[in-house]
Amino acid sequence: MASFNKVILAGNLTRDPELRYTPKGTAIAKLALAVNRRWAGEDGQQREEVTYVDIDAFGKQAETISQYLKKGGGILIEGRLRLDQWDDKQTGQKRSRLGVVLEGFTFLGTGRAEGGVAPAPGGAPAPRPQSRPEPPARSESAAPETDGPPPEDDDVPF
Repeated sequence: MASFNKVILAGNLTRDPELRYTPKGTAIAKLALAVNRRWAGEDGQQREEVTYVDIDAFGKQAETISQYLKKGGGILIEGRLRLDQWDDKQTGQKRSRLGVVLEGFTFLGTGRAEGGVAPAPGGAPAPRPQSRPEPPARSESAAPETDGPPPEDDDVPF
């Protein structure tokens, strides 16, 4: 039987990320995400439901999130569900927690920067999710480039 375990969530952090390191030096960040759902009830009243999700990030992603994101910051995460189970030391009962292991993310914000990357809280530049060279910006008054032959006219209708 085939299996598929993928989660995509967008929300805001309920607290600053908690960054720790394992004895071998692997970074682990613990995040708490609030995901809001708004809808109109049968009576026309606006309703809201908030779901809180615990997220674990590892490695360079954990360090980047901890560096640029603080409480209230918006983030879109992709990850997988993981069930943690343990015995409560005080009561001896079995306990469990369903959480998300982060596999990828994008910073979100109200003012989107050029290229679709939101500025990080505090005005610091957010890291780009992928490294693509951007073409140099040209002003309208700039002279056209003369490096090379002019483009050929090939009867394209657009």
